[in-house]
Amino acid sequence: MLFRSVAAGKLCERVRSNIPAAMEKSDKSPVTVADYGAQALICKALSEAFPDDPIVGEEDAAALRQPEMAENLTKVTNYVKEQLPDATSEDVTGWIDRGNGKVSARYWTLDPIDGTKGFLRQDQYAVALALVEDGEVKVGVLGCPAMPVENSEPGALYVAVRGEGAMMRAIAGGEFVPIRVVAAEDKENLRFVESVESSHGDQDRQNKIAQAVGITSESVRVDSQAKYGIVASGKAALYLRLPSPKSPNYRENIWDHAAGAIVVEEAGGRVSDLYGKPLNFADGAKMVDNRGVVVSNGVIHDRVLAALAD
Repeated sequence: MLFRSVAAGKLCERVRSNIPAAMEKSDKSPVTVADYGAQALICKALSEAFPDDPIVGEEDAAALRQPEMAENLTKVTNYVKEQLPDATSEDVTGWIDRGNGKVSARYWTLDPIDGTKGFLRQDQYAVALALVEDGEVKVGVLGCPAMPVENSEPGALYVAVRGEGAMMRAIAGGEFVPIRVVAAEDKENLRFVESVESSHGDQDRQNKIAQAVGITSESVRVDSQAKYGIVASGKAALYLRLPSPKSPNYRENIWDHAAGAIVVEEAGGRVSDLYGKPLNFADGAKMVDNRGVVVSNGVIHDRVLAALAD
């Protein structure tokens, strides 16, 4: 799975070097040929390795099969063929649709490009994959192709296995190294991250909560689950995603949080909703029982929850 996740990241960067006009999904969010191509590559690998496991992915190929989308389907197929030379358009749409599975006792969840707007802006985005068993995330792989990495070209790969810790390495290669959340006494990295898009949270309230627990620096605004990688690797102590006043009834998607959550938890941090409840990955694609997301180094988590309760 690591190989295919890295291959998906490479496909995304190839597409991004020739930024396409975004296609528009039915919910008006942007989707590019990279979303489809990355999902095709990863779903093919998962289907071969774990043929009985459902995959709950963000994309499906229904729109891509429409006659007016023939040019885009050809583009997707050509990018996939750079990794899998024998792939046909029919293969590609079939692989994409392997992501149409349902949440079950054991399943994979995939976001082929989390943070498509960041991708289009030449900013942060993530390829996020997680294995869930009985509602608990067991494995998480988070590829962040634009993440700065010391002594390497950009691109970070974060991996976590339940009970075995979290690691990272450069996507370009090298050895995995263990990662840990920031210590309480590390004032330099006692900062917080939030989404770039104001509609993805309540930025005013998020800043007030951060200040209430002693974080005085301005937030770092980053797209995608890259924020989880930043917290897990000790570059920030807190990530807040509180319900937006514009969309008070919004519920989060499982693929937007599963991979990142286990990476932070296995790095020594804590993840919950704003009431302290664990994120629910057991019941469906939407986390209907959760409100907002709080991600921290663990040390400040209870103080954050108390501030939210106030």
